[in-house]
Amino acid sequence: MSCQSCGSVRNTGFNGEAAIHFPGLDGLDKPIVWVFPKLEVCMACGFTEFTVPESETRVLREGIAPSAAA
Repeated sequence: MSCQSCGSVRNTGFNGEAAIHFPGLDGLDKPIVWVFPKLEVCMACGFTEFTVPESETRVLREGIAPSAAA
C-alpha cells in the first residue's frame, strides 16, 4: 500500500495510543477518548494513518461517555 502523502511504499506498522480531546472550552466538559490503534507510518515522510474503532467513534459523534449514556 502506498503513502497517501508522498506515494512511497515504505510503510511500517506500529502499535499506538492516542487521547482524543474535544476542541475549545466546551471540550473541557466532554470525555477524553482513548484509542489504541494500529498505526501505519510512512518511513519516507512520516505521514501516519489509523482507524478509530466504532465504539470510540460513537463517543466522538455523541460527545458523551458510554457510562453517561446508560
